[in-house]
Amino acid sequence: MPDSNSARSKDAAADTAAVDRPVAAGVNAAAFGSDVIADAIRALDIPYIALNPGASYRGLHDSLVNYLGNEQPQMLLCLHEESAVAIAHGYAKVTGKAMAAAVHSNVGLMHATMSIFNAWCDRMPMLIIGATGPNDAAKRRPWIEWIHTARDQGALVRGYTKWDDQPGSAVAARESVLRAAWIANTAPCGPTYVNLDVELQEAKLTEPVDAIDAKRFMPTVKSAPNADAIKAAANLLRGARNPVILAGRVSRDVEAWKTRIVLAERLGARVVTDLKVAAAFPTDHPLHAGAPGVIALAPEAVEAIRQADVILSLDWLDIAGTFKGVGGAVAAKVIQMSVDHRLHNGWSMDYQGLPPVDVMIDCEPDIAVPHLLEALGPAAVRELPKTPREFPKLSGNKITVDHMADALRRAVGERPTTLTHVSLSWNGASWPLRHPLDYLGSDGGGGVGGGPGISVGAALALKGSGRLAVAVCGDGDLLMGVTSLWTAVHYHIPLLIVVANNRSFFNDELHQERVARMRSRPVENRWIGQRISEPDIDLAGIARAQGAQGFGPVETLGDLPAIFEKAIAAVDAGGVAVVDVRVEVGYAGTTAQAATGKSE
Repeated sequence: MPDSNSARSKDAAADTAAVDRPVAAGVNAAAFGSDVIADAIRALDIPYIALNPGASYRGLHDSLVNYLGNEQPQMLLCLHEESAVAIAHGYAKVTGKAMAAAVHSNVGLMHATMSIFNAWCDRMPMLIIGATGPNDAAKRRPWIEWIHTARDQGALVRGYTKWDDQPGSAVAARESVLRAAWIANTAPCGPTYVNLDVELQEAKLTEPVDAIDAKRFMPTVKSAPNADAIKAAANLLRGARNPVILAGRVSRDVEAWKTRIVLAERLGARVVTDLKVAAAFPTDHPLHAGAPGVIALAPEAVEAIRQADVILSLDWLDIAGTFKGVGGAVAAKVIQMSVDHRLHNGWSMDYQGLPPVDVMIDCEPDIAVPHLLEALGPAAVRELPKTPREFPKLSGNKITVDHMADALRRAVGERPTTLTHVSLSWNGASWPLRHPLDYLGSDGGGGVGGGPGISVGAALALKGSGRLAVAVCGDGDLLMGVTSLWTAVHYHIPLLIVVANNRSFFNDELHQERVARMRSRPVENRWIGQRISEPDIDLAGIARAQGAQGFGPVETLGDLPAIFEKAIAAVDAGGVAVVDVRVEVGYAGTTAQAATGKSE
């Protein structure tokens, strides 16, 4: 008999599956090219395909509905291609597995490019299905299929996808889909793109296509650490007096999380984490150095790195940039565990600066850490420092982001909660992270507008898990991605979005202040071309227009507890709730200092 979590998950999946049920078409065998492609997608065990419809893949659309019955995968209708790809991105953040997204022709792909770039920088797997007008010019419909046909459509995204293809037959398309999913899901993960000719999709099969065992064409690929590198790393760490672990891109696996804790305690190492990536280590653990941030490290983390004699990077996002941020040359020996170098190319500079590395372990951290622990051998039990948990000190009666976070944390209580996204103004000290699903990281590529769609996809993956999905978005982020909420409402995906609404593209205000200071010009003008006011936008009203429940604007500190309680109740009932909180303009000290160059 299934446990309560398993039963709850199945009920939640059935709730979403009940949406958009087609009339039975009675189609039992593949008859068209797109039917073969649909079979290939089903063979991947992908539950959903997020899409914004278009004529370029009308054949595949028909096959998904009338051949597969809109099941495995089920379509998730989106109002914009950016949302479709962002939803697949968020789903992968939770599951670690590729979901599918479909985009219409060159124009749909152009819409989707920012979200694809976000997923690329975030190293998240994704299968993107695109389409084009007939390659044979004689078969193109006048006007529309000419402007929707490109000679090398994949070139639009080749710099930030792992692989792309435009197959020439149904059988070749099946192979392309399998290869794309295999490559996307193989570390280092990332999006792949398969472009389907409309004629290929709509052509009737001249003979049956032999069935294949799809799993045989997508073998599991796992790297193993080099034994000599592990031994060298263990020798360095065994003799270290002030070891530091930079815990970066790792999985959501609970056992791997526990193993990282064991490693840190075995070494007595200080651990640094970063809000640009998902939770990698408990932030209220005695060995965690300072609160994690998005732009700048906490002073405790900076001091730990400066004092370190050995630094172990678990696929840390930017070693060179981190060292630069703490003052330049770092004397510590550096051990790097990562396979990210396999993905670097000449188009995108998201690989960051070239870091100093003394021992390179060409392996995923989740796989390499247990080997390193074994090589280290046993050690005396260390007495860990006792550090009281401290939240940001609150003062005044105006709503700051810290006040908002405090009220939200109290409203949530001890229930399992996943922060699917946080705003740039978020203070990492406001919310302890104690589980790999407590926080899912940023949007990856810094593309504003990704937060809502990513959060919808994450909430879809979390549906039925017993975890409350909560996103904290800036007002600019919500405004760019708000239509993704319609998809969440339509498919019964519970989600709470709290908007830290400072009525500004405030990050750029800080940049304008920095430029003004450098040029000895008035910093008082930094708001021009940045403030979103006169009129203020009714964000709760925009949310209600998507079918969500909108609350606010909340402008009084004392109103937050009751409104959060109502919003959470709405989500618990299966709904989508958006709370517009009018916060004071400002960031946490280290973030503001990094942006303006001025000490707070």
